[in-house]
Amino acid sequence: MTSLRFVRSVWESFRANSGLEPRLLDGLRVTAARPGRVNFELDIKKEHTNRLQILHGGTIASMVDLGGSLAVASRGLFATGVSTDLNVTYLSSGGKVGDKILAEVKCDKFGKTLAYTSIKFLNEKGDVFARGSHTKFVALAWKDPQNIVEEMAKEEQQSSSKSET
Repeated sequence: MTSLRFVRSVWESFRANSGLEPRLLDGLRVTAARPGRVNFELDIKKEHTNRLQILHGGTIASMVDLGGSLAVASRGLFATGVSTDLNVTYLSSGGKVGDKILAEVKCDKFGKTLAYTSIKFLNEKGDVFARGSHTKFVALAWKDPQNIVEEMAKEEQQSSSKSET
């Protein structure tokens, strides 16, 4: 199974089983994934905005949370753990209804107990408007029978050896 297909299956599980994500982020599209990295996009709709009619900071914070989970999934964990820390830095407005958000997420460190992720959000011009970090407690997630950690590690090794040639 490729990283992209696995990450999309985890996203579908969030959409099917969570109360928040299907309501707030239903239109989110995972566009790319490889071990340790995920890209996604979201078209801003009214439900993503604040009373100033611009992207709500809570929407961005929710995407930091989900993005960190998807980055952990890209390393092969189906159960992506629970949050221990989440940080968001807002640099400028993220846009208005009709604009598209692009996100790049990285799993910076992936251990037996904790996983550390970072994310940056860009507008369609490529300008970074927010960034975040997310720490996940993953010790119990290692027990999920749907995990494919070994398969993702092999995929990561194969892509590393290809880039060295």
